[in-house]
Amino acid sequence: MEQRRRFHQLELNVKLAFIAVSLFFGSAVWAQIRYSISEEQKDGAAVGNIAKDLGIDHRTLKERGFRIVSTSGESMFSVNQNDGVLYVNGKIDREEVCERISPCLINLKIALENPLEIHYVAVEILDVNDHSPQFPENEKRLEIWESAMPAARYPLQAARDRDSGINSVQTYKLSNNEHFRLEIKDREDGKIPILILHKPLDREVTKSIKLLLTALDGGRPPKSGSIDILIDVLDINDNVPVFTKESYTIILNENAPVGTTIVQINATDSDEGQNGQVVYALGNNVNDNLRQLFEVNSVTGEIIVTGLLDFEVKDVYEIDIQASDKGIFPLVTDKSVVIKIVDVNDNSPEIEVTSFSNAIPEDSRPGTTVALISVTDLDSGLNGKISCSLPDDLPFKLMPSSQDNIYSLVTSALLDRETKFQYDITIVAKDAGQPSLSSVKTITVLISDVNDNSPEFSVSPYAFYVIENNAPGKSLFSVSASDKDTNENSVVSYQIWRDGVENAYTSFININSENGEIYALKSFDFETTKTFQFHVLATDSGSPSLSSNVTVNVFILDQNDNVPVILYPVSANGSAEGVEEIPRNVNAGHLVTKVRAYDADIGYNGWLLFSLPEVSEHSLFSLDRYTGQIRTLRSFTETDEAQHKLLILVKDNGNVSLSATATVIVKVVEPKEAFAASDVKNAVKDEEENDVTFYLIITLGSVSVLFVISIIVLIVMQCSKSTDYSSKYLQDTNYDGTLCHSIQYRSGDKRYMLVGPRMSIGSTIAPGSNRNTLVIPDRRRRDSGEVRK
Repeated sequence: MEQRRRFHQLELNVKLAFIAVSLFFGSAVWAQIRYSISEEQKDGAAVGNIAKDLGIDHRTLKERGFRIVSTSGESMFSVNQNDGVLYVNGKIDREEVCERISPCLINLKIALENPLEIHYVAVEILDVNDHSPQFPENEKRLEIWESAMPAARYPLQAARDRDSGINSVQTYKLSNNEHFRLEIKDREDGKIPILILHKPLDREVTKSIKLLLTALDGGRPPKSGSIDILIDVLDINDNVPVFTKESYTIILNENAPVGTTIVQINATDSDEGQNGQVVYALGNNVNDNLRQLFEVNSVTGEIIVTGLLDFEVKDVYEIDIQASDKGIFPLVTDKSVVIKIVDVNDNSPEIEVTSFSNAIPEDSRPGTTVALISVTDLDSGLNGKISCSLPDDLPFKLMPSSQDNIYSLVTSALLDRETKFQYDITIVAKDAGQPSLSSVKTITVLISDVNDNSPEFSVSPYAFYVIENNAPGKSLFSVSASDKDTNENSVVSYQIWRDGVENAYTSFININSENGEIYALKSFDFETTKTFQFHVLATDSGSPSLSSNVTVNVFILDQNDNVPVILYPVSANGSAEGVEEIPRNVNAGHLVTKVRAYDADIGYNGWLLFSLPEVSEHSLFSLDRYTGQIRTLRSFTETDEAQHKLLILVKDNGNVSLSATATVIVKVVEPKEAFAASDVKNAVKDEEENDVTFYLIITLGSVSVLFVISIIVLIVMQCSKSTDYSSKYLQDTNYDGTLCHSIQYRSGDKRYMLVGPRMSIGSTIAPGSNRNTLVIPDRRRRDSGEVRK
């Protein structure tokens, strides 16, 4: 159009110029010739003979300056001044010269001078079908909603053909398809193809359609050009999500930890984009309890455990799962998911003591019911099958009852409270699960006392030592008995057992019935009674009561309560005085006389020592402190006096010594007188000594008989008892010429000996003991229960 406008403007300018020149020169010649030529002519092709057609002599052309002036097509043509022929200068392409102008005219202005002549030559370039129709692009993409209704129109871009006329685009063809047809609309600028929908689209069936549109020109043969039409079927939310499975049934262990993925559900939506994106959620009807136990991942569809499951609470859950798309108006599908909970062994058995006696008598017979025990397990199957057991070392057993999981705890052996008064019974309940679970419960069974034990004395027999001259009514010693029973069955009372046998000592012995303290109703005299025994009866307070007795041996210990008795010289008128005559010619060491004394006490109390507190001549006589023998120290001289008085002091070794004195008058005579006097005196002396010896024999025999009886009693008791007594008595007589006696005994780990006036040289005094008691070295084996005698 622009080229045509320029061409008309140029033609107008040429005409105006011609008019102007004609007016200037006064005359002008104007003529117009029109030629037609096909495009694509070769260079130099003749268009026409302008001179001939204008009637101009070709011989004058050169002289008159025959030429083409100021035209738009000057470069495409040239004229020959010799013959006036118009030639094609180069190759002419109509589409380049006129583009889409039709007809394609090239106006040439031919000028001649002298006279001036201006001729217009119009050359029409005829079209040749040398171009194919072309679309602006190789493919065209259309987006059509699948909801588009039939007869919907979709104009397409027309194809362009540089040729014109019949060689331009004349028609369009559409490839075969079932959804679209083609309609061609004629317009001023050409034919326009229109795509018309004649069958509804379904994106879920066909997401895209590819069509081929072909443009044909009117050439012979026609040329064509094509374009691919790609149709994208746009989705609308017309499909609901569809689950991939018809049903979901899941089996889940009840101990599944929180966070466990149970199952992943899946739903698909045939739509695309937001309309096909599926999200998941719990259904609206799912209650709060289920929401605390399960949740669903909105994106992946995973159902996840969020709470603690318990088969014993609920074994099946049905959950509504909702799948919806993300369309503007979402479409929703529901699906039920069934979750079956499988029991696992997660409950330990529970032990319950339904009936219980916390104390049973110790004389209960085997089979006595102590408690009723029930066990339960919330699990099922093998996980809930329970077995119960007790330790093997108990006198109890479990007896199953006719009802499952009910047991009786009964005694299986005789009980003895004194051996064991309490049993902590551990009951173990174990299920049959894998792995097995167990529970333990401990019940305490107390064994109540029955009076089946007699009192037992701590020592049997008892041996007590009592110092003579005790205060009447004062506690001397005590016995003690214990009872293995408890409470009233163990409360012991004491009494002196008087079994009808006449016993003079039980009449002055009394006992405290509550604590076993024994009192004497009178004082004891060692010299009269050295030992006696009686029996104590201990009785408990049970019903019926039980009792036992024990023998109590009492040994009287000597006190220094007897003054030494001088046997020689014989006492007369309250004093002991003797006269001894010895020859003057005796040598040193001559036995003058022997002072004899006796002390009824024993041990230190009866150990007598002799001394000379007064003597007229110390150099003449000596006194053996142990034997009482008086001997001369030297021979007599003429200057020595004829009579000497010796005062003899005899004292014992008691804590508070008791003593007696005797006076011996020694007369020194000439040898003849001495012999005569000696004969008379010896006769008298022999008679006196015979009387004294008689009394001594009687006294010694009495003491010995009593002592031997005591030893025999102790030996009999020793042989009849297996117990190692705390005190043992041994017989040991020791005489050195002076009347004496001794008793050996044992107390604890010490050995004592009660002695008379003399004691063995190897004896030692026991520190802290009575001074008339000696400690005898113990030669017995300390690891033996026997006593060496």
